[in-house]
Amino acid sequence: MTSNAEKDSDLLLEIRGLHIEGQADEEWHEIVKGLDVTLKRGEVLGLIGESGAGKSTIGLAAMAFARPGCRISGGSIVFDGIDLMAASEEERRKLRGVRISYVAQSAAASFNPAHKLIEQFTEGPVEHGVRSRSEAEADAKDLYKKLLLPDPDNIGYRYPHQVSGGQLQRAMTAMAMACRPDIIVFDEPTTALDVTTQIEVLATIRDIVDQFNTAAIYITHDLAVVAQMADRIMVLRYGELVEQADTATMMASPQEDYTKTLWAVRTFKKETEIYDTSKEPLIRVDHVTAAYGPLTVLHDISFDIYRGQTVAVVGESGSGKSTAARVITGLLPPKQGQVLVEGEALPGDYRKRSKDQLRHAQMIYQMADTAVNPKQRIRQIIGRPLSFYLGLSGRELEDKIKDLLSMIELEPDQFIDRFPGELSGGQKQRICIARALAAEPEFIICDEVTSALDQIVAEGILKLLDRLQRELRLSYMFITHDLATVRAIADEVIVMLQGKIVEHGPKEEMFTPPHHEYTDLLLSSVPEMDPNWLDDLMQRRAQQGAISSTSVS
Repeated sequence: MTSNAEKDSDLLLEIRGLHIEGQADEEWHEIVKGLDVTLKRGEVLGLIGESGAGKSTIGLAAMAFARPGCRISGGSIVFDGIDLMAASEEERRKLRGVRISYVAQSAAASFNPAHKLIEQFTEGPVEHGVRSRSEAEADAKDLYKKLLLPDPDNIGYRYPHQVSGGQLQRAMTAMAMACRPDIIVFDEPTTALDVTTQIEVLATIRDIVDQFNTAAIYITHDLAVVAQMADRIMVLRYGELVEQADTATMMASPQEDYTKTLWAVRTFKKETEIYDTSKEPLIRVDHVTAAYGPLTVLHDISFDIYRGQTVAVVGESGSGKSTAARVITGLLPPKQGQVLVEGEALPGDYRKRSKDQLRHAQMIYQMADTAVNPKQRIRQIIGRPLSFYLGLSGRELEDKIKDLLSMIELEPDQFIDRFPGELSGGQKQRICIARALAAEPEFIICDEVTSALDQIVAEGILKLLDRLQRELRLSYMFITHDLATVRAIADEVIVMLQGKIVEHGPKEEMFTPPHHEYTDLLLSSVPEMDPNWLDDLMQRRAQQGAISSTSVS
């Protein structure tokens, strides 16, 4: 029998009566309201809840850290016997990154763009005296390999902008593990990953946690993912605990109505229309080949998008999805082939396109945080394309900005003079939608627009996009790795692998066997709510010899 002393020795983190306040309009408002959190060595605690629940704020508080505009106003935080609230800031800094580390949701906003990945990896262990520079570099390459980054011996010598978003997220996970911390706070670490890579990364994270007896706080809005990762789950809402239980109990029989609501989201599914393919498509990608320098990344791809249609493009990180979008928008001129709008060929380089040609195609980006200027008010963010494309000014401009805010279901007078930092993630993404609509486009590329959002907010965004499509007769190219989103929003599906289209057809056909073997791999990699799903999947693949993404042609 384990003694009480031995049980207490397993307790690594104890937070009691945590109160955190946030500042808005020069007043402080409570955003975390007397929460208790405990974490044992080797335990993974899952924090779930919709946007604004306080998940990330609580995760950062485990390091006795509060974001600008927030403050820890009450409670105790004890890490391995150290009272972090009583410790000096210097003492806290010696723990952060060494014994407690953090994996942020937005890797693109977290890396220094002026330094190579391996330089940023080695900084922590070298500065804290954990490893020499050469030892840290060797460890970086080993972790890059474990996290399935391509060319692990050399990828560290690239700058952040030279790798994909999914690769950057894995590089940040490796960096958090550099000093082999006692606790890692994972804040939506697989948001930017495709389903096949996500499975491997989740398995690797779990193996490392087990191998080094590392405790973790795993923050996510993906219930199926948290079911695979967490030993125990806390459900949060408005900074308060709704309920908590071990994972198997929570997934099988949540007790509170709010938790049951979370379990029931993503019920939306748009009505699929039949399109007259005898007419000229709105967008035609015609035998396009594209490259970054000497590296060819798109190989002779062709597809059509008709007016009012949503075409989803799926595939793993690096498959060419976003590169195809860059070619359509003229950000990357093709080596061969062309893009046509209603039969008219567009210049390959956006700088050679007319203002009207530019207006046709707009983009909504994955990370609203990095897609808007934090120093501009909402009226400037939405107003600039209205001035540029439509020549609006004065009262006419003001009225149109307010019309667009109403269109995206935000109260104009409440939001027009706010800064992005005063908005939630879902509200910021709605502003990005309004900015795209300001150009009055016919075609919008939605690049992972819901992947950073909790499931309730994401469903609201999908419903908004569907309503706008019907009202304005818009066409969408929906880039995503979330097959639940594909089922909800798409009319047709394109599956890409290594710069090629391996399968293409109506949604109903794409989700009905038989499939291309890579499509089968994607579909089998979608996490399920069963806590044993990941273990069972990895065992099946080990026994059967799963098709890896590098071996599929």
